[in-house]
Amino acid sequence: MARRKFRGNQRHEPTAERSFQEYVFNAPAPQTSRMELLRLARGGEDTFLELKVKLSNPERIAQAIVALANTGGGTIVFGVNDNLRVEGVDDAEEVRDELVRICREEVVPSIVPYIDLISFDSGRRIVSLDVEGKRRPYQTSDGRYYIRLGADKREATREELSELLDEARPLRYENVALRGASAADIDEAHLWSFVREFEGDAFEANSVTKDYPTGEVLKRELLLAAGNMDFVVPTVAGLLLFGRDERVRELLPRAAVTVVRYAGDTTQGHEIERAQLEGNLHTLYESALRFVARYCDLWDKRPPRRAAAASETAADDAHRYARSNYHRGALREALANALVHRDLALRDRPTRLNVFDRSIEIVNPRRTIGFAPPAQRAIRYGIPQRLNPQTAAVFTSPAYGLDVPRGGLPALLRDARLFSGRRPEIHAFNDEFRLRLFGV
Repeated sequence: MARRKFRGNQRHEPTAERSFQEYVFNAPAPQTSRMELLRLARGGEDTFLELKVKLSNPERIAQAIVALANTGGGTIVFGVNDNLRVEGVDDAEEVRDELVRICREEVVPSIVPYIDLISFDSGRRIVSLDVEGKRRPYQTSDGRYYIRLGADKREATREELSELLDEARPLRYENVALRGASAADIDEAHLWSFVREFEGDAFEANSVTKDYPTGEVLKRELLLAAGNMDFVVPTVAGLLLFGRDERVRELLPRAAVTVVRYAGDTTQGHEIERAQLEGNLHTLYESALRFVARYCDLWDKRPPRRAAAASETAADDAHRYARSNYHRGALREALANALVHRDLALRDRPTRLNVFDRSIEIVNPRRTIGFAPPAQRAIRYGIPQRLNPQTAAVFTSPAYGLDVPRGGLPALLRDARLFSGRRPEIHAFNDEFRLRLFGV
């Protein structure tokens, strides 16, 4: 099977048939001539080619792989010295297996290697490893970032690492321009009440070229729209935050919240009330709070035992369903987290708020892969795992006009536990994040 030539700074692309899976199952290696190898490595080492006599130091090999991956990819050939003399390796299969292990365990994120075992008429064998950098930046298992310049590798500087991270930053769903939306779909009163809170600092009223240029401010000042000067398209975040309620309902139906009051403590109980809350995030937050307040009492601190007993007696006398008490700040924080951290890219998984006799459950769409279990532990310490950072920043700003607690999940857990005497439950499975608060 012929191999593509390696010329200058041109990337060597492995043939499609030679995949990692083939080497796992010990497929026969292709036969390549010495002349083809010399054409592959002509010119010696450069930014995209490294020659190794043998695999003797796994740590340094991991560094070399990381450097190639962070610099766009390339090839490492084992069994060839710097003078292009083929010396071969003692055990090609052992080298191959060790490379697979290094790529899986010593490189973060792990790399799927493309490996060729090349035989010569003399009986010598070399091993060629092709490295691709599709998910950079990469780092070694001890947290060090390397890049390759010419034939040398070195640790990335702070500026170089910043560039790698900026390049790797994904386009989030909240940044996607929403098809069918326009600046006319924005609630201008809400937008400008937010913007004018920053007058004299970030916003200069004298710099405005016309009266209330909604599209211009949304795009240039807040980064919540795309398009040109003639036609501005709000992003998903822009419409969620400042869109007119009726347009959010039409253009983003998956942003709605389903609220249900159940009799009992499970979803198998009788439904007392079910509603679909729709509109922008400001409307959803306040609507959800009003729904909860119809069936629960919210307190800033645990109610006195006598007050709680009197409430239970009144409920029994009226033959009404149980009405529990919850910490106001914990519930507000839970609702805010649900609205700004949900994964709207997931279809057919709406946000749900279930009110039971003795607990409240919030179910949110959230991709489980990459989030659990390490991230579940991290968020308990206040380390954010934000899917929608722009949305969260605006929503939690006092200028947005909502009374949102700012203690994060640690404050929520602490306040809810001290109030009810029970630790809130957190689970992430089947692309859903579930939080349950217990009442008293």
